[in-house]
Amino acid sequence: MTTIKFKKFDIEVYKPGKSGIRNIKKVVKLSANESALGVSPKVKKIISKNNLDFFRYPDPKSKQLRKEISKKFKCDREKIICGAGSDEVIQMLCQLMLKPKDEVIVPQFSFLMYRIYAKIIGGKVIFSKEKNFKVSVSEIIKKVTNRTKIVFLANPNNPTGTYLTKLELIELRKKLRKNILLVVDDAYAEYMKNFDYKSGLELFKNKQNVFILRTFSKIYGLSSLRIGWGYGSKKIIDALNIIKPPFNVNEVAQKAAIESLKDNNFISRSIKHNLFYAKKLKLFLSNYGITSSKVSANFLLLNFDKCKLKARYFNEVLKNKGIILRSTEDGYKIKNMLRLTIGSKKDNLRFMSAVKDIFKK
Repeated sequence: MTTIKFKKFDIEVYKPGKSGIRNIKKVVKLSANESALGVSPKVKKIISKNNLDFFRYPDPKSKQLRKEISKKFKCDREKIICGAGSDEVIQMLCQLMLKPKDEVIVPQFSFLMYRIYAKIIGGKVIFSKEKNFKVSVSEIIKKVTNRTKIVFLANPNNPTGTYLTKLELIELRKKLRKNILLVVDDAYAEYMKNFDYKSGLELFKNKQNVFILRTFSKIYGLSSLRIGWGYGSKKIIDALNIIKPPFNVNEVAQKAAIESLKDNNFISRSIKHNLFYAKKLKLFLSNYGITSSKVSANFLLLNFDKCKLKARYFNEVLKNKGIILRSTEDGYKIKNMLRLTIGSKKDNLRFMSAVKDIFKK
């Protein structure tokens, strides 16, 4: 009998935020940090046009999109690479940078795809401790060895919502060896209005040993189109373009992303909405002993340690009411906490009403 052999991976499969609940039609999904306001009207207009040639391959280099990105963020288009979500850019980076047994440092409670892609390549994932669910510069530096090739971090961090300040991020880059690539994931940068914060792109635009990740899945609302981008040295981008799949970003995604960048009014409304409801929900939940860190991205990490109910029970009761939050036990191993996405006005009010009902009992 012929036995086909293949690699076996010691990897916990990524479990995305749930999208549906059996036997419940109208579900409020607050589990995946998606855009509260959907997509820009400009995007809807371009997608509804009839001049999209689906039989043609898309531009393999996303030239027009890269031009619009460089204009919007005042950066060099030759140092931009687009991917099918920033996930794909993470994957390509790991393929480019890592050999088996090379070490990658990630904070213990960080976006799961960093560790997954590093492990697929054969890299060794080293976890740095966090302090009060915040990434620690000193703990990252403690984990550096002569095998360290990459340090991944999201700022603000998913799922904790905490962030490194501008000064802390600069300190981290200074303390790391120059030949270690620091990858800063700016997925939630547009939401950040905190005075002590600066995005990775703003801080390290001209650094050779920092790579920035960006996405159109969050504030731009293009999650299902799978589109993101990376920004790094010309040398790294040229090398990534050699291994990049030729038509990785479809035409609809490219056109939608271009239009979304142009709609400043939509972005402003999204930021304003997020700040208003994040503060409102944080204050509302504190009345029930449910605490969270300061407002940063478009989600809150809810801590039930001071609440009379346990997070798991609270989550199950919400599901029965048709409302989905993200369990932080899956993958992240954070107990007695839940991650709440800031939703639309309607969804937020339905969530608040459900919480009042739960605590009446």
